[in-house]
Amino acid sequence: MDVSEYVEAMYEHCPFLEASTARGMTGWTVYEIATGADRYAVEAELFHAAVQAAEWVRPLVRRHGTLVCENVVVLAGVSDTDHQNLMAWPHWALKHLYGPVGIMFGKFARGVQELDRSGRNIPSAPFSFLPVRASVRRLDPNFLRGTPELSTALATADDDGRDVFEKISCDWKSVREWASSLPAPQKR
Repeated sequence: MDVSEYVEAMYEHCPFLEASTARGMTGWTVYEIATGADRYAVEAELFHAAVQAAEWVRPLVRRHGTLVCENVVVLAGVSDTDHQNLMAWPHWALKHLYGPVGIMFGKFARGVQELDRSGRNIPSAPFSFLPVRASVRRLDPNFLRGTPELSTALATADDDGRDVFEKISCDWKSVREWASSLPAPQKR
């Protein structure tokens, strides 16, 4: 899978991506959904793939800082709209679990048009993916204005090596139940 053209087009929207790519600190993990796969099972597998990426990224961030990024790519199996829906619950849970330790999760669905923080169009992603990266305290809380508690947690994050699953099972059923109890984002 050649991602170079898309990545280069994203340089102007992500101030750290070019340096991260140049230093070989941007990775790609590909997860392919089997046609007809059970939605709940796919959510669980995406969640666990992203947890694995986050746990791989955490020690690297402590050593190398904000340039570390691993992207969990979602391929095939379902329509683009379904990719967006399948990533929603895992993304919601992951950012709440890992925000307090300074790990940021993004969500880009193939074909969906989005705006950057300056209001400019971001190139449409050629595949769906969940970026997992170090948070940038001065910038990233702005992405979370609709979730003020999470924004504050990210702004004051400290990765002291704690187990993010200390108070909750890493079983997807438990995580999804916990995530559904979190306050819904505030309307802007």
